[in-house]
Amino acid sequence: MNHTANKIIAPGRVAVITGAAKGLGAAMARRLAAEGMRLALFDSDEDALKAFASSLSVDHMVVVGDVSNPSDLQRLRDETRDRLEDVALLVNNAGITKGAGPWDDPALWRRQLEVNFFAVVTAQHLFVPGMIEQSLPSAVVNLGSKEGITTPPGNAAYSVSKAGIKVLTEQLSHELRKATNGRVSAHLLVPGYTWTPMNFPGSDFAPGSKPEEPWTAEQVIELFLERFRNGDFYVICPDNAVTPALDAKRIRWAAEDMVRNRPALSRWHPDYKEEFARWLAE
Repeated sequence: MNHTANKIIAPGRVAVITGAAKGLGAAMARRLAAEGMRLALFDSDEDALKAFASSLSVDHMVVVGDVSNPSDLQRLRDETRDRLEDVALLVNNAGITKGAGPWDDPALWRRQLEVNFFAVVTAQHLFVPGMIEQSLPSAVVNLGSKEGITTPPGNAAYSVSKAGIKVLTEQLSHELRKATNGRVSAHLLVPGYTWTPMNFPGSDFAPGSKPEEPWTAEQVIELFLERFRNGDFYVICPDNAVTPALDAKRIRWAAEDMVRNRPALSRWHPDYKEEFARWLAE
């Protein structure tokens, strides 16, 4: 048990969550509300955000804006500081998964990177100095993706953005450890296949309609809290189709492409298909 975590996720302390209206952001907000935390909730969908916030019984505030707009994030920072006077947890959850391949229109790439990567850089720039200055412990949680680790083909822009988040959060963790001796920490939350509007656009999420393979958003957040309280940096979630052991093998194979001088993305290369299958079965 990491006792510092119990001073962060604690009654009366404040969590700032982007992309809070639905999916993982809403599940995070509900779970932290159950811990007695106060909430600063940010989303671009005003109707959904206000409807969700109205269901909460804890002290909270809502800010509507575009996560890729630095002025909107500065407004979130300023209003949180003025109204709630604390930031225990910054959860950079907002994201999109718009497809863009290696030679597609740079405009598609820019939108993906502005939302998934540069918005996180901006939020860290705005919030982290104040978290360092305050005396109480605090933490930054950035939402990564397995696609930013094993980088499968098919959505290059999304994989690049999430690979950037992985490296950014690793660097943040190192620098915060040096600057605060662990009082402020950083954590990379990597969901598996999850039953959220991002992964299932257009679904009404009616009871009983969830497919078997994905985890619920609530399952992801429960595992996050367990691992956060353990002090873990990497929180890589399984799902109902992919086990932690399978995740580990896929990650090792991807990392060894460079070590073994295999072709890029050899897991999907026809010359290595059988070798990969044999290695998985070992």
